[in-house]
Amino acid sequence: MRVDDPRRGLGCWLHSAAHFDSASVVKVTILGALLRKALDQHRFLTGTEAALASAMITRSDNSAASALWAELGHSYLRHFLNLAGMRQTVLGPGGYWGLTQITAQDQVLLLRLLLHKNPVLDLPSRRYALSLMAQVIASQRWGVPAGAPTRLTVHVKNGWLPRATHGWRIHSIGCFTGLRGGYSIVVLTQDNPTMAYGIRTIETIARAIHRDLNPGTTSVLAPSQASPLWGRPDQRIPALSQIP
Repeated sequence: MRVDDPRRGLGCWLHSAAHFDSASVVKVTILGALLRKALDQHRFLTGTEAALASAMITRSDNSAASALWAELGHSYLRHFLNLAGMRQTVLGPGGYWGLTQITAQDQVLLLRLLLHKNPVLDLPSRRYALSLMAQVIASQRWGVPAGAPTRLTVHVKNGWLPRATHGWRIHSIGCFTGLRGGYSIVVLTQDNPTMAYGIRTIETIARAIHRDLNPGTTSVLAPSQASPLWGRPDQRIPALSQIP
């Protein structure tokens, strides 16, 4: 877990260098790499790229993520990680983007790229990425938004993946912008018996963080209501013995 609020000079973390299977939170990394590649090539995203990026972030479309992962390739994705200083991140093998090894530390570095001026992503790219994360569909807006002041804009991406070892990986990363905003929260978990259990755990943590960062706020986002979609993995991963 890691909380980052540069405006206040505040950082808080617990086991932020621990590695987790990324599940779908890696899709923000894919988006960042896509936007950087377009900058490298002095062009806008193509219509196809923009459609894939929107589907990948706003409704966590796996086919869109796989298409962009293949288009970018491991070599360029590693280049982006180097530019971003995300040295603890290890890309998943082959097309298994959901097996990318991530840490809370690196995810905060990624969110900083979206929130603050930097040499990796320009302002239009940052605004575009944040706008997509602000449009995530209702059934996927659980996790770190819980307890956030309603005056802030929420930008979120979640991941959920069960495996034979360590149960459900349930992750939530988000930025919170607007009046007295500009902070980010990353919570990565595993060993959850169910998806709902992991979501409840993250939302309990998030509510405490938002309360401490926004004392006196009374209008906050409520905990998530269970969705029929909860419990479906966000990428089909074969048994370990079948992964090249």
